[in-house]
Amino acid sequence: MHTTTSVSDFLRSHIRTVPDWPTPGVQFRDITPLLQDPRVFRVMTDAFVHRYMQSALRPDVVAGLDARGFILGAVVAHELNLGFVPIRKKGKLPFTTVEETYELEYGSATVELHTDAVKPGDRVLLIDDLIATGGTMMAGKKLLEKLGAVVVEGAAIVDLPELGGSQHLRASGLELFTLVDFAGH
Repeated sequence: MHTTTSVSDFLRSHIRTVPDWPTPGVQFRDITPLLQDPRVFRVMTDAFVHRYMQSALRPDVVAGLDARGFILGAVVAHELNLGFVPIRKKGKLPFTTVEETYELEYGSATVELHTDAVKPGDRVLLIDDLIATGGTMMAGKKLLEKLGAVVVEGAAIVDLPELGGSQHLRASGLELFTLVDFAGH
């Protein structure tokens, strides 16, 4: 990375835009190129790790949202020497769970969390790859709060602000940290 290039610009240059996927008119922001290049992957994970090493923001545990939030969340948790908690799509967790259903553009979805995943008072960093409408992250926040945890911040690689998710999440009281914003859908 050239010293005059910001982390955001560097990462943006490695995110692939796939037009008309999964439906016509959608500009899909594909983060897989960020993961394929070890140097880019390191820059991205270090940006999160360095932020959450600060004592004021340091969580007790990292929770990742199914499925790409698992990739980043597990690496950040490992680098911070913390545990990792997966928030899964319904029917994927084998133990006793709590669940939260949220609305999608067409229909609804449900995510689950093991009842022993966090303890009351745990400070949790909630991570996903991207914030669009904010429904998945909001459902993850509600799940963690049902178990008495405190979500200290929601984090994502990409924010799509025009879809309103980040505004909705902030209005709910969730602090957010993202590395790259993309105008448009």
